[in-house]
Order: sequence, then structure tokens, then C-alpha cells
Amino acid sequence: LVSLSISTSMFVYLKPPFTSSPLLDLVVSVLHSVVLPALNPNIYSLRNQKLK
Repeated sequence: LVSLSISTSMFVYLKPPFTSSPLLDLVVSVLHSVVLPALNPNIYSLRNQKLK
């Protein structure tokens, strides 16, 4: 989860400006702001089940 978050952030800041695509920017921003927070409770619940 952390690596996915860092990789999307790095992609946004390190991509060349001349390859800017509005659709690609939208996909990356949705991934970073919707998908990652939605995955967070699932990962923690799996971790808690593993500890039991």
C-alpha cells in the first residue's frame, strides 16, 4: 500500500510535462485519492486476522 502510494506520487511529479494527458492525470488522481484509501481498511483487517 505504501509503495503504491509512493509510486503514484512519484509518477505525478516526475513525468515529463510534454506527455501530459488529462485522462492519465485523472486515472492517477482517482487511484491516489479513492482506491488507496478504500484498500486501507481491507489491508488492516487482513493483518489483524493474521495476528489472531
